[in-house]
Amino acid sequence: MGRISIVAKRLKEARLLAGLSQKKLGIKARIDEFSAGVRVNQYEKGAHMPNLLTLTHLARAMKVPVPYFYCEDTELAQLIGDFSTLDKVQRKRLLDFMSELIEAQTTGTTR
Repeated sequence: MGRISIVAKRLKEARLLAGLSQKKLGIKARIDEFSAGVRVNQYEKGAHMPNLLTLTHLARAMKVPVPYFYCEDTELAQLIGDFSTLDKVQRKRLLDFMSELIEAQTTGTTR
């Protein structure tokens, strides 16, 4: 069997962090309750890929942005997830700080 898809990997990670069973997640994501657990299991194993609408419902149920599921870099995936929890002011502060870090790296100066 080949490598599991990044969507499958991130889906399982997010579900476990959210503390949801496969069935409970499926139901919260508007999947029919009789097939919810089986479908989420198939998505997590990489047997099937959720379409964008289903992935959007899954993301909302776990309070994770959809781009998180497509990010192969673990640290960037965490940043995407964490960024989505910030309010507008905090996001601006973080983006300004990142700009400062990039500038310092470019010019060779440190803060």
